[in-house]
Amino acid sequence: MPAYAAPLDDMKFVLRELFGDERSDALPGTEEFSDDVVDAILEQAARLSSAVLAPLNQSGDEQGCRFDNGVVRTPDGFKEAYAQYAAAGWTGLGADPEFGGQNLPQSIGL
Repeated sequence: MPAYAAPLDDMKFVLRELFGDERSDALPGTEEFSDDVVDAILEQAARLSSAVLAPLNQSGDEQGCRFDNGVVRTPDGFKEAYAQYAAAGWTGLGADPEFGGQNLPQSIGL
């Protein structure tokens, strides 16, 4: 199976060069999202994608999801991968800090 490598250079180019005045650290309340912080977030997301999520593509394609007796069953590994994703705090990065989030701009959170 081919390895996945996130296009980090392309992502950084879009955020820095194409967004211009709409950069994430120019928005009210997000001044702390410097290039270094954004780079660290993107690099960690890339690691999670290549090490945890991408290897599930084959089982996802082969097994698919099933609906059994009112319960959705995901392919092998999906539940554990989501647990890792959630435990690392990725589910709430864009949420308000009052609710445990980090107010990450949507352009970065996606």
